[in-house]
Amino acid sequence: MIMTCQLNIVSVEKSIFSGLVKKIQISGSEGELGIYPGHAPLLTFIKPGYIYFLNHLDKEEYVYISSGILEVQPSIITVLADIAVRALDLDYNLIIEEKQQAEKNIKKDKSDFYNKKMIKELTEALAKLRIIQMMKRIK
Repeated sequence: MIMTCQLNIVSVEKSIFSGLVKKIQISGSEGELGIYPGHAPLLTFIKPGYIYFLNHLDKEEYVYISSGILEVQPSIITVLADIAVRALDLDYNLIIEEKQQAEKNIKKDKSDFYNKKMIKELTEALAKLRIIQMMKRIK
């Protein structure tokens, strides 16, 4: 018998994914998490990065997550994200522009508040680029 659990990924704007999965990998506030069906209950913040999951048909999928909350129960995993975008919907050229703009802004303005905001934007752009690179390896 194949073990699966329900995964729901929801952003502020819409539901991104809802279905059965065999495993997921996500960046929690304390590091990388690998979660399988029957995992112990967990509630944690998630960092900008990606969710990798293997669906019940053995298809690998990636979703970019800006930040949010992860809740794990033995048979259901819920990701509540500020921003979530399926990897296939990411625009490489737009992300490169975002990255370059964030780098330029970090160099231009040294104020602490502004710099933290730009570092967050740069981190998000780098996470998106990492997902695109991972998707290219799968194909």
